[in-house]
Amino acid sequence: MALSDRLKLVNPSEIRKLFDIAQGIEGLISLGIGEPDFDTPGHIKEYAKEALDRGMTHYSPNAGIFMLREAIAEKLRKQNDIDVDPKTQVMVTVGANQALLMGFATFLRDGDEVLIPSPMFVSYAPVVILAGGKPVEVPTYEENEFRLNVDDLKKHTTDRTRALIINTPHNPTGAVLTRKDLEEIADFAVEHDLMVLSDEVYEHFVYNGVRNYSIASLDGMFERTITINGFSKTFAMTGWRLGFAAAPAWVIEKMTRFQMYNSTCPVTFVQYAAAKALRDERSWKAVEEMRKEYNRRRNLVWKRLNEMGLPTVKPKGAFYIFPRVRDTGLTDKKFSELMLLEAKVAVVPGSAFGKAGEGYIRISYATAYEKLEEAMDRMERVLEEKKLV
Repeated sequence: MALSDRLKLVNPSEIRKLFDIAQGIEGLISLGIGEPDFDTPGHIKEYAKEALDRGMTHYSPNAGIFMLREAIAEKLRKQNDIDVDPKTQVMVTVGANQALLMGFATFLRDGDEVLIPSPMFVSYAPVVILAGGKPVEVPTYEENEFRLNVDDLKKHTTDRTRALIINTPHNPTGAVLTRKDLEEIADFAVEHDLMVLSDEVYEHFVYNGVRNYSIASLDGMFERTITINGFSKTFAMTGWRLGFAAAPAWVIEKMTRFQMYNSTCPVTFVQYAAAKALRDERSWKAVEEMRKEYNRRRNLVWKRLNEMGLPTVKPKGAFYIFPRVRDTGLTDKKFSELMLLEAKVAVVPGSAFGKAGEGYIRISYATAYEKLEEAMDRMERVLEEKKLV
């Protein structure tokens, strides 16, 4: 199937549709977009200016400047227990989304199936389709805190299954896979000879002593894992568009070839700033401050949602929360429309994240504490007025 035909199979994001409706609503509080409300730390901006002053305005190598690949390799060794060669097993990408598509393009063949835990990040199914594969949703459940279960993977595995996506900490539910979860998933991947794409962009935002683990650090898993991460969430650099991947050399070689004829390379002076940021203690202090504030917001929103009659699992990571709304008698889409029009609060219907998201909504608490308080007040008021709880 031609790429032009595959594009016909990919629908616009439901999140974007919602925000098209939201345009022009005065006084709207948006709890929809998953973007840190923090500014990029000042010292990282200064590093970008320094790079510009040094004339770093030209093409970089297709896989990224070696200075950054080396810093990423150091970070992976220290924080993730993943030992990589920065020359052949690391590349820099234009955001993590690009890495997903290029990663799948290295091995998927037409009709290969990819297991995706659902609810799921909105980009996963489209990138699988664009790479020639078939997305297969594997439901996760509120009763298990939306953590992926190997028994459910087995139910959806066929002789066409080629790969599996994992995302921990998870968007949209905030679930975090335990080490035991990952060990069982790793055994399953080895047994069925699957490639694993591990999306770890929220790795630093975990709470109450929870630790996030990288599946590529487990014995025998590096050779079948593409670890994808980035700077957007960690350092509040969404608009800088910078991600990275760590994988076996044969994967990185093919991904680099894709990038060569796609974007050529990420922005050079941005790469320099990221390399310096990774080795600067101020960056990690900023991350910890963001994590503490996200935790404060998480506690507020979780408490208020449950108090207003919307049962909610307390997320262990990321900056999303996923309350159940089907008990109100409304579908998740109708509930979201009601909140948008009556409460002037934008939330995302869970069905935007796959079939297992139906009956839930996603709230991003990556916005100011005071705005979250006001949003909760508005939502509660509408629920009481409409007698929905």
